[in-house]
Amino acid sequence: MNRAEHERKIKQDLIAQHGNDLGTFYYWLRIVNIRGTQAYRGGDTAFIRDVALALDNVHRRHAG
Repeated sequence: MNRAEHERKIKQDLIAQHGNDLGTFYYWLRIVNIRGTQAYRGGDTAFIRDVALALDNVHRRHAG
């Protein structure tokens, strides 16, 4: 199975388990975690800051 098919299956499994919105969000968190780890190891603090701001924006829109 190639990487794209593998990622598509993971996303479909998360959506099937948690529903469309939450499954998509969990998949996004998975990708951000992978990319964030790579950025952290590479010293790219701008990426991590951008992700933190995006999560804060999502939280503010849906929690308040």
